[in-house]
Amino acid sequence: MISDAIIKKKGANMLSENLLQKLNTQVNIEFFSSNFYLQLSAWCDHQGLSGSAKFLKAHANEEMEHMHKIFDYIQDTGALPLLGAIEKPEMNVATLKDVFEQTYKHEKFITSCINELVDITLQEKDYSTFNFLQWYVAEQHEEEKLFKSILDKIDIIGLDGRGLFMVDREIGNLAMMHQN
Repeated sequence: MISDAIIKKKGANMLSENLLQKLNTQVNIEFFSSNFYLQLSAWCDHQGLSGSAKFLKAHANEEMEHMHKIFDYIQDTGALPLLGAIEKPEMNVATLKDVFEQTYKHEKFITSCINELVDITLQEKDYSTFNFLQWYVAEQHEEEKLFKSILDKIDIIGLDGRGLFMVDREIGNLAMMHQN
């Protein structure tokens, strides 16, 4: 176990203990998110849904980048980022719609976590961290919009017959658009 003296350099840490703890929790949530998307990518690949698998794998990498940004920010403040145990992602999916309903629900959860962090920064008048978190606020807006649009496509096109092929192809195209 790492002692509190090692976690925080004396006088150098710009973060409150409360905010540091919450940011470290968010690091681990982002790490879990990466594993969550990677696991769903594997499920899609196993089902022959290569477009969705590619999209979700790219999203897993993006979530890891999100984790690294917070990790680096914590270090930049003079504090020590701490990685915790990462839960195994649950696999409760039977259809592609299930996959994207879970991802949409997960993104809404992430948004609530980011909003809680922002609220803490305002309560503590930590405007530097507030400013840092604005990127995540905007990102979460885009994430929710993206996953809702995928669910809308699934509802419009359907997953019967050729619909599944068309939806998977559309999702694969989204992966290529996000790489550019």
